[in-house]
Amino acid sequence: MATELERHTRKQRIDPRLKAAGWSIVPFRGTDTHPYKRVAFEEFPTSNGPADYALCNGDQVCGVVEAKKVTLGPQGVLVQAERYSKGIGQLPKYQDEFAVPFLYSTNGEVTWFHDVRHELNRSRRVSGFHTPAALDEMLTRDFDSEIEALATIPQNIRMRPYQVEANTAIEQAIQDRKRKMLVAMATGTGKTLTMVNEVYRLMKSGAARRVLFLVDRKALAAQAVRAFASFEAEPGLKFDKIYPVYSQRFQKSDLDEGSTWDPNVMPNSMLTAPKLGDAFVYVCTIQRMAMNLLGGEGAIALGDETVDADVEQLNIPIHAFDLIIADECHRGYSAKDMSVWRTTLDHFDAVKVGLTATPAAHTVAYFENLVFRYEYDRAVREGHLVDYDVVRVRSNVRMNGVFLGEGEQVDQVDPETGTRQLDLLEDERSFDATEVERKITAPDSNRKIIEELKAFADEHERQYGRLPKMLIFAANDLPHTSHADQLVDLARDIFGRGNSFVAKITGRVDRPLQRIREFRNRPNPGVVVTVDLLTTGVDIPDLEYIVFLRPVKSRILFEQMLGRGTRKGDKYPDKSHFVVFDCFDGTLFEYFRKTTGMTIEPPEVDGKSIAQIIEEIWQNKDRAYNTRRLTKRLQRIDKQMSGDARELFTRFIPGGDIAAFAEDLAALLRRTFSDTMRILRDPDFQKLLVDYPRAQRTFLVAPGVTDEVSSEWLIRSGTGQEYKPSEYLEAFASFVHEHQDQVQAISILLSRPKDWGAAPLTELRQALTQAPEHFTEANLQRAFHAAHHKALADIISMVKRAAVDTSPLLTAEERVNQAVDRVVAGRTLTDAQATWVEYIRQHLVANLSIERDDFEAIPVLSDHGGWGRANRVFEGQLAELINELNEELVAA
Repeated sequence: MATELERHTRKQRIDPRLKAAGWSIVPFRGTDTHPYKRVAFEEFPTSNGPADYALCNGDQVCGVVEAKKVTLGPQGVLVQAERYSKGIGQLPKYQDEFAVPFLYSTNGEVTWFHDVRHELNRSRRVSGFHTPAALDEMLTRDFDSEIEALATIPQNIRMRPYQVEANTAIEQAIQDRKRKMLVAMATGTGKTLTMVNEVYRLMKSGAARRVLFLVDRKALAAQAVRAFASFEAEPGLKFDKIYPVYSQRFQKSDLDEGSTWDPNVMPNSMLTAPKLGDAFVYVCTIQRMAMNLLGGEGAIALGDETVDADVEQLNIPIHAFDLIIADECHRGYSAKDMSVWRTTLDHFDAVKVGLTATPAAHTVAYFENLVFRYEYDRAVREGHLVDYDVVRVRSNVRMNGVFLGEGEQVDQVDPETGTRQLDLLEDERSFDATEVERKITAPDSNRKIIEELKAFADEHERQYGRLPKMLIFAANDLPHTSHADQLVDLARDIFGRGNSFVAKITGRVDRPLQRIREFRNRPNPGVVVTVDLLTTGVDIPDLEYIVFLRPVKSRILFEQMLGRGTRKGDKYPDKSHFVVFDCFDGTLFEYFRKTTGMTIEPPEVDGKSIAQIIEEIWQNKDRAYNTRRLTKRLQRIDKQMSGDARELFTRFIPGGDIAAFAEDLAALLRRTFSDTMRILRDPDFQKLLVDYPRAQRTFLVAPGVTDEVSSEWLIRSGTGQEYKPSEYLEAFASFVHEHQDQVQAISILLSRPKDWGAAPLTELRQALTQAPEHFTEANLQRAFHAAHHKALADIISMVKRAAVDTSPLLTAEERVNQAVDRVVAGRTLTDAQATWVEYIRQHLVANLSIERDDFEAIPVLSDHGGWGRANRVFEGQLAELINELNEELVAA
């Protein structure tokens, strides 16, 4: 019986897979393999017994396949294939013992492969058999020589040190014969550029020739193609002039209006019939590649991204690519989509490199080896990214929801048609905060939040001479009840700068990729509202305001959204930071501060169908768990179905009461298993569980609800913690008191004013900035302004106030003016001396101290004759004067 079962497995499962890979199945009837090409001999004799299949391509056996019945796991039986390899009399001998280099073990469903030519090569699971051409290619190529060549290629001088570190880590992992690896680099640090350089190096050495660059957005695909095309791989030569860069086909709507860019579309033949001489990069979305491999079953819809409907299913062999780079590989899909994502990557027998800014536990688990990590804090510290400040926006509606009293007037919106009907409530109703923008909206709340944002933007314009580029994340963009549309309309009204100043960029707008490029490259739009489309990968360097008006529970999504602002400015090189507005009273930052940096992101929905769960209950497969799972599904259906659905369910369940049936399901299965399963397994019942009529969604507009909105800056410390201004000043006061003895500059300020000068000021600034709380002057000024309504207090005032609660807060100009007045009081100055005092005053306002050397280095002093001339004007008493000024500066 066992032999028959194995034979059945071979004929029904293994033979078709070998034939699909291009091997002809031939019973072995002789000893001469020479005339045979692309043949899988059955029962091939060896000195260690007959091999189930011997793969011959020419006069050599190049592969051995060990077959097992489907109920057996194949991984542990590769040793049998090794034994047969050793028992075949041919040369060369690999590792001095194996005559056949490529070994397989399979049960027809799972296949393991081992290249035994090198002792460090590990066995690995593959999705199918290699074609004869694939095995020929592996025999032709010399991995060791390719790695040696890689080591001789100089690094591109344009690469930053950490990018070279990443390249080196990848190359070491490949040299160590790792097949999967993960590279984590903070958003904005040039992941794509790093990989473009790495691809060039691997292609130049021959270590990778056919490269697939996978992204999950068409915008990112177009961006990646341009990155390859613009990269100067060799002096005077762009990458795409050395190696062809192909992409998927783009629709006209994906490109700029009037764009002359002509994508180099990948010929299908290069996917279905890869050749040894091919060397190229193919940039493609994961959605498209999944559909190429799986047809309609591979359709993945991510956020706002639309799925191409005209993708052809292709027979792509597993060796089509040597290297696959999965960009933004952290993405959290539904369980079904995650399964498709993994199936797509697993199809190919290639080196796989995952790229992400936010590694999740499941991502690390899949790619196995986290070979390089460049974190946001290090990038800020090294000056490659900018840090951010936080503004806490408090809205009663956002935090407490909406309460409607009896008799209150609301508009009821039909989500199907958009029609509105006036309604007067006959009883009170309440909606919690999670239902705002989903079941109800209060326009006054959105208006006041936008007005609060405008106040900050106006202040930014006064300080920097420009309105900040602003990205607002809305809760949704649903037809007729779109939160995004409401915010766009309000922002146009409140900012008052015309229609084009505010735009929506979601998957529902015309030409979203063109809209993104306009936001990046043009003055308008200055404010953009999105939902998902701009959460990842899109490069807007001059973005300075990010607004969270959608609740977020995924740390990965939260960090990706923050990552839109981290890049240094392009048109605005003075961009020193960006500002994040947490419109949920700072609770988003509070929540994510308590979570770990690497978390498991739960799938959005369950991947198994109801029919699959029912079948597993029928087969008694983990029955208790699957019963609980089905109970939850049925309870969800009960909450979503309409009255019409209940009538349809009465055919199967008394009264169509799905909730009662779900509650009793476990007991029913114990008491009347067969009868209950007869209902559950009925095809019409299962179809109804999927296609039941849903209850119509309701949506209310509550124009009479007024909101109270306020805001305050949160001060971000060097440890990543956000402080309220009062908390920050408490921490600052503690630091000043605790470090009077350790930091000499603090002691000078508080008790030895005669010793004040440039050196103590420098020491003070360094000590404060290097504190864990990151006490920069900008942070302290913001905190003092919020707490004491004093703008631009100078550093001397702030330290003295931290030490003595009654010490006055002065601006630098106020402090200098007082010091100068006290020093010159009682002196009769000549016109020349008065002029020099003014020069000195201007210098002190900017620098809060003065030294002899400043007269030769600072233009306002050196341009008028420097120390020599000034000292003559003051009749040799200049040193005494500046000593008095330094002392008086800190005496008040």
